[in-house]
Amino acid sequence: MTQRGHGDAERPAAGFRTRDFAADVAAFVHATGLGPTVVVGHSMGSTHAQRFAIDHPDHTLGLVLAGAFTAYRNNPVVVEFWESDVSQLTEPIDPGFVREIQESTLAQPIPQAFLDTVVQESLKVPARVWREVFEGFLDDDCAAELGKIKTLTLILWGARDTFCPRGEQEDLLTSIAGSRLVVYESAGHALHWEEPERFAADLTTFAQRLSS
Repeated sequence: MTQRGHGDAERPAAGFRTRDFAADVAAFVHATGLGPTVVVGHSMGSTHAQRFAIDHPDHTLGLVLAGAFTAYRNNPVVVEFWESDVSQLTEPIDPGFVREIQESTLAQPIPQAFLDTVVQESLKVPARVWREVFEGFLDDDCAAELGKIKTLTLILWGARDTFCPRGEQEDLLTSIAGSRLVVYESAGHALHWEEPERFAADLTTFAQRLSS
């Protein structure tokens, strides 16, 4: 599913906080009759996945957090990005700015055509959505409630991630009982783009473990 305000999804006037995105996933799970499911989130999606697991434990079979954040206000990279860039965004958004952001998540090369697609998809997000999403992160993360997550959790992290430090991964490990950390030594923040085969294999193994 595509998050509201992103891609070709609808862009309502409001509702771009973490709790809104998590509620959308819960509505999707309910409408499709999926039942308890494995929820996977990367970067900001990892926060939405955390909130889903906290608010909807009965619908959560397993949790995968990739390139995950914990307390946004304590992350100097995120705060600087908000203050110097995102809070100032206006239309039209500069394609060069978006490309620079996406390239900064990488520690290894990815196919140029794929990167171009990512940039074009990112440019579909209006400036107001960028701002409201980041305001939501900074105002209401899940750091204080991580102990409520009781499902088995897989944490995937690239050792060359310049956005999410190792300390945040250790906080997740400490706070979420039954969690396990797997480190991609050569990858950056976008580990799922850089090493897609390994990422897919790790997800498959985790899901099979839950269903066995």
